[in-house]
Amino acid sequence: MTFTPTQTRAAVWASLALAIGWLLSLLAPVLMPFLLAMVVAYALHPLVERWALRRVPRWLGAGIAISLLMLVLLAVVLLIVPVITAQLPLLRDQVPALLDRANEFIVPLAARFGIDLQIDTAQVREWLKQVVTGHESQLIGGLLSSLRIGGSALAAVIGNLFLMPIVAFYLLLDWDSLVQRFKDLIPPRWRERVQSFLDETDEVLGQYLRGQLMVMGLLAVFYTVGLALTGLKLALPIGVFTGLAVFVPYLGFGLGLVLAVLAALLQFQSLFGVVAVLAVYGIGQVLESLYLTPRLLGERIGLHPIAVIFALLAFGHLFGFVGVLIALPASAVLLVAIRRARTTYLNSPLYRESASDGSGRPDRPD
Repeated sequence: MTFTPTQTRAAVWASLALAIGWLLSLLAPVLMPFLLAMVVAYALHPLVERWALRRVPRWLGAGIAISLLMLVLLAVVLLIVPVITAQLPLLRDQVPALLDRANEFIVPLAARFGIDLQIDTAQVREWLKQVVTGHESQLIGGLLSSLRIGGSALAAVIGNLFLMPIVAFYLLLDWDSLVQRFKDLIPPRWRERVQSFLDETDEVLGQYLRGQLMVMGLLAVFYTVGLALTGLKLALPIGVFTGLAVFVPYLGFGLGLVLAVLAALLQFQSLFGVVAVLAVYGIGQVLESLYLTPRLLGERIGLHPIAVIFALLAFGHLFGFVGVLIALPASAVLLVAIRRARTTYLNSPLYRESASDGSGRPDRPD
């Protein structure tokens, strides 16, 4: 059996793709810090280039950009970790008391309708005691292992905090030359199409990153001011966290809402304070969905809400917490590829011949 040149080329490319996929799966634990570094370098490269045009040495601009990013991340951690560590003991001590007060209202009301309804506060107290005081090491270990960088949680922390910034620094120094070397490997007959794909991808990602940063900043200010007006003492850390966490759709907003409601319950111990906090988050969600995201992000990415949820679950399953963070940017790149594959298919003889079978002439693709 002989193969045509087209079949031979297809087999070679398929074998090469399988070999690359196998190699990537084999080296996945080692590659994650480098992939994160590439994402960071891509996001910071325009800023470094702008400074370079103003005669700032590239090494200095790259160092300042990465240092600023790490300082922002450190500030967010220092804002949130004390809040969580301070709220957990209060949660264990005061939630059962709040449930006892709820029983005083629920039990008589349910008795009027002949229903025996009561919250088992003893069971809740025991559960909180086990969760808060008995499994801290397991919770921390699970969080660290979800980073999925190496064979241990310690390796994950070292890889994220130390290796990623160093690799990102060197990538920023040689970004243009690395991109050019990659382009030189592309066969000349494919370079025009690949360059067009890269340009469209760069446009989509650039608009997404710029718009997302603006949305995060505005929402951080809104939630901080709104929670402060309700009288919440932890308005600054929780508001900043919620605004920055909207980078992860649904999950970030949900975590911020849970933290704010718990803080309101522990501080106000009244329904009015909780309702005020819920009102702030409700207004914030409406503001984000109906104004900020359409105006600043637009419909350029074009991901359906179901596709967003699927992307978060899929990338989270494959890469852990880091996968959740990169789900939307990676999905934007995949969407560009899918759009081009669809256009290629609609203009292919396979589609046009099948379309002409029924009507006698091919349909025009939209």
